[in-house]
Amino acid sequence: MWITALAAVTLTAAVPAFAGNYPISGRWGVSASTAPGPIDCTKLRVITFNGNQRTDTGGGVPAYRNRTITDDGLSQWRVIDEFTTGQISNAQARYTLKLDGTDRAEMNLQPGGLVKLRKCK
Repeated sequence: MWITALAAVTLTAAVPAFAGNYPISGRWGVSASTAPGPIDCTKLRVITFNGNQRTDTGGGVPAYRNRTITDDGLSQWRVIDEFTTGQISNAQARYTLKLDGTDRAEMNLQPGGLVKLRKCK
């Protein structure tokens, strides 16, 4: 009986524990536009948040999976994502995600700088 319990604990420890869903969802265009409301993203780099996965049409890595999200207060979160490419395995991307209203967000990538996002139509 204790062997079964030990095997279950060992198996659980070997599987990475992924965080919950991102605090925002949907398609977001990279834009510094100040116009009100969602924007047309047909010609923009688009970052899509879907559950615990994030895709990016213009970054160096096309797909990420969330590892941790820590609430930093006032619609701001510290995020760690994981990604794997053909040359890199289980790397991490760290950034602060800040929601500014319902149609604006910012990703402050470390390193990489500030990426301003607008909700897509």
